[in-house]
Amino acid sequence: MKTLKTQHEIIFNDARRMEALADNSIDLVVTSPPYPMIEMWDLLFEEMNPDVGRFLSKRNGPAAFEAMHKILDPVWEECFRVLKPGGFACINIGDATRTINSRFALYTNHARILSAARDIGFTSLPCIIWRKQTNAPNKFMGSGMLPAGAYVTLEHEYILILRKKDKREFKTLEEKQLRRESAVFWEERNAWFSDIWFDIKGTVQALADVADRKRSAAFPFALAHRLINMFCVQNDLVLDPFMGTGTTMAAAMAAGRSSMGYDRDTDLISAITRTAQALQPLAREVINQRLHRHLAFVEERKAAGKPLKHMNEPYGFPVITSQEKFLQLYMPSELIQTGNTRFEMSHEKALVQYNYTLFDN
Repeated sequence: MKTLKTQHEIIFNDARRMEALADNSIDLVVTSPPYPMIEMWDLLFEEMNPDVGRFLSKRNGPAAFEAMHKILDPVWEECFRVLKPGGFACINIGDATRTINSRFALYTNHARILSAARDIGFTSLPCIIWRKQTNAPNKFMGSGMLPAGAYVTLEHEYILILRKKDKREFKTLEEKQLRRESAVFWEERNAWFSDIWFDIKGTVQALADVADRKRSAAFPFALAHRLINMFCVQNDLVLDPFMGTGTTMAAAMAAGRSSMGYDRDTDLISAITRTAQALQPLAREVINQRLHRHLAFVEERKAAGKPLKHMNEPYGFPVITSQEKFLQLYMPSELIQTGNTRFEMSHEKALVQYNYTLFDN
């Protein structure tokens, strides 16, 4: 039976200088940086550039906004350098609203990052609007029910999709076969490659301690796991320059990809270790759900009299397209900590039990 081994490492250093990574060595970037003009991040930005604090104290919002982004710009430059041609960068970012000098305003973080990314050389592709569904339905800003003073409540974030140069090429037979094995189901593709995501909640999950997650503002495991399955293949190397509690690392482990992460906060070492150690039950649940959702989809198609024309070879169940014929999922099976900030994960083929009468004609 085919198995995978993936490697995972966290480097505690400033992601604006990724000297440990060679040019063209990363297949995918999945990250969520500190959000400029969100108050919880003010001190971090000020520590990295005292001008941020001076601008805020002078109540100059636009200048503080630009100073914060100038701190992030070198990270995007490094991401471009280390990505392989054809590699993607997926950046989860929210815009900010803030009142400065009695003036309420929107600070468009997503647009500022897109502008910087294009200047670096990234190709900007259609982005995803993530509808977080975390705010109460009766929450409002400003004058509430009175016209001319009420403000729209921000309840979405962006996932920017950037590509380095042209489309990725899969040249060898081995590369092409690995790509086929890394396919997603037809019904997943229809949901995942939509430009609006409603089904991922911005809530705390069991991977990390609540206090650690609040401190790092980690994004959901499901978001990182989906992006990794969408934009790279098994055994690829995924980078997160703002690792936090290790969500991207855990998602890469669950998806059979290797990962590298950067973070400035060495106090997060224990949180990252806990994230890795807590992964396997969650990964089993997520992978089993993917397989069983597909079986439910097959049953619905059969009941509706809609045939599935192709058969998946590793599992022997029907699929819609020929591109799914070699799709195969792997389950994390053994985690070994090979250093203070290094891990190795073994993966075995995920198995599924089903009723073969579902597939009888």
